[in-house]
Amino acid sequence: MKRFLALLATCATAALGLTALTVPEAVAAAGCKVDYTVTSQWQGGFQAGVKVTNLGDAVTGWTLRFSLPDAGQKLGQGWNANWSQSGSTVSAVNLDWNRTLATGAVADLGLTATFTGANPKPTAFTLNGVACTGSTVEPTPTPTPTPSPGTGTPVSINGQLHVCGVNLCNRYNRPIQLRGMSTHGIQWFAKCYDTASLDALAKGWNSDLLRIAMYVQESGYETDPAGFTSRVNSLVDMAEARGMYALIDFHTLTPGDPNYNLERAKTFFASVAARNADKKNVIYEIANEPNGVSWTAIKNYAEQVIPVIRAADPDAVVIVGTRGWSSLGVSDGSNESEVVNNPVKATNIMYTFHFYAESHKDTYRAAVSRAASQLPLFVTEFGTVSATGGGAMDRASATAWLDLLDQLKIGYANWTYSDAPESSAVFKPGTCNGSDYSSSGVLTESGALIKSRISTPDNFPTS
Repeated sequence: MKRFLALLATCATAALGLTALTVPEAVAAAGCKVDYTVTSQWQGGFQAGVKVTNLGDAVTGWTLRFSLPDAGQKLGQGWNANWSQSGSTVSAVNLDWNRTLATGAVADLGLTATFTGANPKPTAFTLNGVACTGSTVEPTPTPTPTPSPGTGTPVSINGQLHVCGVNLCNRYNRPIQLRGMSTHGIQWFAKCYDTASLDALAKGWNSDLLRIAMYVQESGYETDPAGFTSRVNSLVDMAEARGMYALIDFHTLTPGDPNYNLERAKTFFASVAARNADKKNVIYEIANEPNGVSWTAIKNYAEQVIPVIRAADPDAVVIVGTRGWSSLGVSDGSNESEVVNNPVKATNIMYTFHFYAESHKDTYRAAVSRAASQLPLFVTEFGTVSATGGGAMDRASATAWLDLLDQLKIGYANWTYSDAPESSAVFKPGTCNGSDYSSSGVLTESGALIKSRISTPDNFPTS
């Protein structure tokens, strides 16, 4: 669930244009080129990706500059650089981790912006004062072709999933992205997970998966192991009947050391893995948000629990929590290198990353961008608000995060599919007393955004 210690940092969003378009990759004689792509837009604002390629000598320390032709265009936020605006000039200065650009190297940046009135395209890109003459945006946009998706439910199309390289792959050995929702604690919001709500999630929301958040403490599993195991299995069956994947979440939060619940975890996963071994829709998340504990301790826990699952269900994907509330250690002042350099000794596993859009921005996005090329990641929980689960929705940051996850094909589950009295919930209070889980009238601001994102057609390659 939401952190009780605020994580840090950011993502951002930005864009400069009205329709999705890609700048032609013309080579700049002076030594650089810029590919500029509008990735999304909304009333008075938009988001863009800016890919800078160094065609000259290697540089250590760089500044990208360009002009916004209209006075109504204002920079919002940006990622993978330090962004600023002075008059019509926007500057992006390297961060420590990407300050060196070798010949042919690429800096993959992004931003959000607002506009009033006209919204012309950016001009005059320079890198360390050198004109990037390949950066001119052509007036006619070229839409990016979308591969034809398969037909049927997510499970019927993709079948048994597995990890291939840094991706989650389907039975055709093709990388896929699952998009869906997490329950709140099933001990508190059981009424939100009935036939009507799961029908709506599968059909009205077009969700690929249901994350089943079974708290271990907080009046959860430890109070009634048999009862909670039965509830989890029932929700697995309900997800299966609707063609959705079921992500079984052993929701440890307090205390933060998963080893405190090691024996409970072994008992629980031995039971659910044996019972669900023949199903193709089950994924296991063995520790929600480890906190106040070292990566070594988390790794040791994982290497004791995973064999218990494998003994009953050798083919299922297992997801391992990471340090600092599943932030890859970023919230503890570390980074993904501790996992990269000391991975769990097991196969067919992924690593968890959690974020809350208002609290976690550039530093966190940078970690995910770097880690995604080395580790299989799954965002098993995220919120559009602050790490407390409350406060105002940060639309710009949430949109930037979701665009990044789409770009990297990282699956995600939003917190939460519930009518909890907090702004992270997708439903207004009282919704779960009725049967309407899809109309605009029952959705919070966060719910409207998330439904609009996950209900778009999936792209599940079948060849």
